[in-house]
Amino acid sequence: MVAFAYLDGLNDQQRRAVEHGVTASDTTPGAPLLVIAGAGSGKTNTLAHRVAHLLVNGADPHRILLMTFSRRAASEMGRRVERIARKVLGDRAHVLTEALSWSGTFHGVGARILREQAEVVGLDPAFTIHDREDAADLMNLVRHQLGFSKTENRFPAKGTCLSIYSRVVNSQQSLEVVLAKVFPWCSPWVAELKTLFGAYVEAKQVQNVLDYDDLLLWWSQMMAHPEIAAELSARFDHVMVDEYQDTNALQAQILLALKPGGRGLTVVGDDAQSIYAFRAATVRNILDFPAAFEPPAQVLTLDRNYRSTAGVLAAANAVIGEAAERFTKNLWTDKQGGGRPGLVTVRGEADQARYIVEQVLARREEGQRLKHQAVLFRTSSHSGPLEVELTRRNIPFVKFGGLKFLDAAHIKDLMALLRFVQNPRDRVSGFRLLTLLAGIGPASATRILDHVDGGMDLVFSLESAPVPSKAAAAWRDFVSAARDLRTGAAPWPAELERARQWYEPHLERMHDDAETRLADLLQLEQIASGYASRERFLTELTLDPPDAVSDQAGVPLLDEDYLILSTIHSAKGQEWKSVYVLNVIDGCMPSDLGTGAAAELEEERRLLYVAMTRAKEDLHLLVPQRFYVTGQTPGGDRHVYANRSRFITKAMLGLFERTTWPLVDHEDRTAAPLIVKVDLAAQMRGMWK
Repeated sequence: MVAFAYLDGLNDQQRRAVEHGVTASDTTPGAPLLVIAGAGSGKTNTLAHRVAHLLVNGADPHRILLMTFSRRAASEMGRRVERIARKVLGDRAHVLTEALSWSGTFHGVGARILREQAEVVGLDPAFTIHDREDAADLMNLVRHQLGFSKTENRFPAKGTCLSIYSRVVNSQQSLEVVLAKVFPWCSPWVAELKTLFGAYVEAKQVQNVLDYDDLLLWWSQMMAHPEIAAELSARFDHVMVDEYQDTNALQAQILLALKPGGRGLTVVGDDAQSIYAFRAATVRNILDFPAAFEPPAQVLTLDRNYRSTAGVLAAANAVIGEAAERFTKNLWTDKQGGGRPGLVTVRGEADQARYIVEQVLARREEGQRLKHQAVLFRTSSHSGPLEVELTRRNIPFVKFGGLKFLDAAHIKDLMALLRFVQNPRDRVSGFRLLTLLAGIGPASATRILDHVDGGMDLVFSLESAPVPSKAAAAWRDFVSAARDLRTGAAPWPAELERARQWYEPHLERMHDDAETRLADLLQLEQIASGYASRERFLTELTLDPPDAVSDQAGVPLLDEDYLILSTIHSAKGQEWKSVYVLNVIDGCMPSDLGTGAAAELEEERRLLYVAMTRAKEDLHLLVPQRFYVTGQTPGGDRHVYANRSRFITKAMLGLFERTTWPLVDHEDRTAAPLIVKVDLAAQMRGMWK
């Protein structure tokens, strides 16, 4: 019992979740467990304690599989586990935590298993992984080869085609169903899309590449073979999954194949925070989890909130309490202070922006830093008027959702070199790489890639490739770099420095801001030092890239403090002292596009709930009476009158502090005229007499 003192900081519900099926005398995996963890209830802390508790009681860390929403989350989980276990095990805790080698995202774990089992399932172990942009480029190449880009009626663009393909794979629904539900305007192209997707799969296999969806699809297909499924299942005594409400049908299929009886399986999540249907995530996974086993999985609920004040929780509970189907819980707190959240009616988006700026500055005068405040919105475009007002008032801000690190052209160029050297059959990377060289156009690049496809050694085939004479000098430098990288002349991660040295002249030739972009490449080298090999670097960076590049992130370089602007989706898992939610009106929340079906409407309700539960002390919901609509009405772009969101019902109004702003209408040009009358017209005429 003395050894269990490290659990004393947990509340009763958390401790029950941590100790479920774990005793000092028995490390046999227990019955399946579902932990419904409400917003701010200490979910991550509870899961970390459960992992540590397993280690303390003798579980083999090599036989624990931990899947999280991001690789960074897995790293943070490992650090927490070590801190907890160290209280009992001392320095030995570090050794055990280091042995927790099977932790990461579904896609990351899938990539590792596929790399390991490649030859068993007919894959070349040297496969490379395409990110979304590269996958879309390959889809477009196949689309063009099939002649679909020249159809009489406009065929879906490459991005749409990839989205349809991805939705079919991840939702495990037929193409016809996906088109009818999500892409109805593409329904006339069913036959052509099936042809396109079949050719796309063949092209990937010829080029030895996988896309994101393949990492799950191949893993799932492996689990359909009893011998492979039995071997993989037997590897792990304990399988734990975080954020289970954000998984899709394919991920649930993999999980249940890993642990069909549920022994040793723990999933943690919150059905009330399931907001990623646009990625094919389904709330059904968590709602239906208990009934997937016989007897049903045990359900434990964490409903004590450590984040928000009672007033914020009362309003949030009321909103989610109207949900059609959910695990019943009401968040509660013993946190003192704080009044009711504000429900603020403003005339329009301009007043909404001015109100937020005044409130933000008032909080700052009270000692609250700008970065402890956040403005949340349903869609990125909704923050436009606010951004203008913040800029006018010289208030620094960061908007989450900028250009992603791996989407920047200079990062993709350097990654293309590494991918092509790793896998010469990767035509998308090869094409991008070759067309960087002065004197090589699309036709020349295609001929060179056809030559490389001949199966010869990469360096030999490059040396004998049909290169235009005007590209001879650039080609010699390229072949030299490819030779060094292919033969391992410099050990990893020095390879990346060699690649950068080759690329720098092209960077300076193509970009005016080469110095800024060079800083990103140097940052990439620092990141590379954290990976054991080029293969691991390419795989893991593609699956879980840094957030944004230095010249696009929007973080003010000269200000140590700044306001946070974020979509609600990007804000999930975050918290701030003060939160302002834009456009809590019908048409925005719920979105007009999210009211077509009951399931869509319920997800919109959960979005508002997630936004509200980000606030620790101060919450403001903004209700503009007029809203500017762009291209969504027969009349074109225009202002429309708006109604308060249907999710804030009349019965809930007593939970809010209701105000109208501005209190003094000092800018209303339609105000009643003054009683005093002055004949300015006569005055003007008299000026010329």
